[in-house]
Amino acid sequence: MQDKIQCALPSRRQVMAGGAALGLGAMLSGCASPSQSVDPAALRVYGNLDTLEFAPVLLAAERRDAGNKLVIVQGGILSLYGKDGDLPNLKAEGRSHVATNSETQGLRYSLANPDLRIIFTVAEGVYRIVGRRSAGIHTLADLRGKRIGTMPRTSSAYYLMRMLATAGVGEKDVTIVPFVSGTSKPLAAMRQALLAGEIDAVTIWEPEMQRCKDALGKDAVEFFDAASYREQFSLYSTQANLADRALRPKIVAFVKSLIVASERLRRDPREAWPLVARAARLDALTVERSWPHHTYPGTLLGNLLDVLVEEEVWVARETGRAPRGRSQLATLIDTSVLDEALRS
Repeated sequence: MQDKIQCALPSRRQVMAGGAALGLGAMLSGCASPSQSVDPAALRVYGNLDTLEFAPVLLAAERRDAGNKLVIVQGGILSLYGKDGDLPNLKAEGRSHVATNSETQGLRYSLANPDLRIIFTVAEGVYRIVGRRSAGIHTLADLRGKRIGTMPRTSSAYYLMRMLATAGVGEKDVTIVPFVSGTSKPLAAMRQALLAGEIDAVTIWEPEMQRCKDALGKDAVEFFDAASYREQFSLYSTQANLADRALRPKIVAFVKSLIVASERLRRDPREAWPLVARAARLDALTVERSWPHHTYPGTLLGNLLDVLVEEEVWVARETGRAPRGRSQLATLIDTSVLDEALRS
């Protein structure tokens, strides 16, 4: 089957794939109206196109490896329930069949939606902190007393806490300056805030960190520790979707396509850089420079449950509840889809 990739909204909130000829460049340039009908047989895949973590999905769609028609939409895991995501740009254009997000948001939203299931690791994000040397920052310990920009209640905020702890710095020892898309302080404002001296350091996912580092030039100092924390950007679905006899084969075929795409990315990522640049509205050089801060394992990582158990303590404290135990969190992981994809 040959697939074509169409765009549904010039604003790139919705991207549809399914049929026979257009490439990703046309897909993102604005070629179909929002009211255009979508093939009801297509698999609806939601994710944040603004991130480099989404690269395997874009490559699978471009290479037509999915084995079924796809509809790719800007959104997050709450789209599985027909709801907007935690970021203003993660809208719900109807319900999704599968969706991507970090493990942080999986923990946060699985409490109200216990049928949420993690079925595949799309990417790992190796986060970093970028600071200003001119603010007296040369070591992690120098972050004490500093103003640090990040997005609260996300994987980047969790990463910041983990990194500060390695230097003996507590969350109360720094001033968190929140940046949130769609507000007066969007993520894109981090660079200017650093340059203006309004904040001393930042941490968020790529490509904003690369933009910040490039903007500071020689004044930039960066810290990262992949052993301390690696974001697990996962593919999610629901137990009901996985039990649907018509839908499950499509999900399995899609996971199989992600395995193939991930292997291609590990061998030679250059074919994906233009796809990511167009989807995220980035220049190719920024994508290339940000790329080393991601890995694409093409599987379901074996340490996922350990990560969930440890991070659940932080998420629970934030929301004023008791953390769930290991056995409860284990139910969020479903390995059967990956097993089926590998057998096929």
